[in-house]
Amino acid sequence: MRRCNTALIAAVMVLAACANDATTDTTTTDATTDATTDATQPQLGSPEVRLVDFVSVAAPVDLAFRPDDPTLFIVSQGGQIFPVREGDVGDPVLDITELTTGGGEQGLLGLAFHPTAPLAYINYTDLDGNTIIDEYAVRDDGSFDIDSRREVLDIAQPYPNHNGGQVLVGPDEMLYIFTGDGGDGGDPERRGLDSSTLLGKVLRIDPQPSSAAGLPYTIPADNPFVDTPGARPEVWSIGMRNPWRASFDRDTGDLWVADVGQGEWEEIDVAWADEGGGRGANFGWSAFEGTHRFNDDQPIDGVTMPIHEYAHDATECSVSGGVLYRGADIPALNGWYVYGDFCSGKISGIHVVDRAVADTALLGQLDQTSAVRQGPDGELYVLSLAGSISRISGIAN
Repeated sequence: MRRCNTALIAAVMVLAACANDATTDTTTTDATTDATTDATQPQLGSPEVRLVDFVSVAAPVDLAFRPDDPTLFIVSQGGQIFPVREGDVGDPVLDITELTTGGGEQGLLGLAFHPTAPLAYINYTDLDGNTIIDEYAVRDDGSFDIDSRREVLDIAQPYPNHNGGQVLVGPDEMLYIFTGDGGDGGDPERRGLDSSTLLGKVLRIDPQPSSAAGLPYTIPADNPFVDTPGARPEVWSIGMRNPWRASFDRDTGDLWVADVGQGEWEEIDVAWADEGGGRGANFGWSAFEGTHRFNDDQPIDGVTMPIHEYAHDATECSVSGGVLYRGADIPALNGWYVYGDFCSGKISGIHVVDRAVADTALLGQLDQTSAVRQGPDGELYVLSLAGSISRISGIAN
């Protein structure tokens, strides 16, 4: 198996595909699948786009926005959230540098705003390296009330890598939390498919406290493992390795997840809203890496294969998703899922037609791509860990 470049890993953060992983070779029998790979899918012409310099923020890793507010809120891995209004970066609306240490695969990693309440949720690793989900009240001006901090969830992390980092409020107003398998290499404790642990999962909770259960959150009654003995009822989907970035399609509610691979394959998964939106879904890790058999002691039944995968090469090794474009400025990009690769910096797109990949295209390149996110108007922004944020624009714009 291809090993990670340790010199490269020293320079990267959350997205390092296998930072400090120590793995041995495994079987590589391919599964029968409809997933599209770059090796077999022709490059059928790119929408004409360009990357336009937008603003600079130290180590940006996520972008979020509030309802009815054009402000872009940029998450800096070091522990701050910066507002961007009319192209100007303001003073931090939140500073948790006393609670976290940014670097490697740790720090402040994700942000989501509630769509109907003045609340925000952040995902970060604390000074002990554990994953914390906190809730804050948000004032009308977009600043966070630091005194309102409430811890919603604390997940122990056995290793410093594979922390996931995404947090989203879904169309159902539930909180979705994306967790890695806990780290090291090759899923050594086999957490990905183990429903008794919160690691390697998509979690779904109602963030409001449950007085009946004595928890700082409530378990939705329709979660798939609520009545399964030994399973964690917070679990929505299983079989994730390191789901760094995810997004809900603003038009359909489909859930798209970019899951960072081990040493050979990067994958993009979709949970279609009209098929349950990922309820009880098994995305395969560590029985599979992408569509390829990995740990052969893990069960293969019921796996939802990725809609797209691409192989590691001399430059590409860590997917940093990703949003399905729903803006108005670039009609030719409509229906394309746009994602990046941290190692190569390539910005790529897959054109999805009838729930299958019809085209693939290289759209641009930006050093150390950490995320592709959307703004309130549906237009896309590419974040670089090197400190820049660019807007994806049509050639004529």
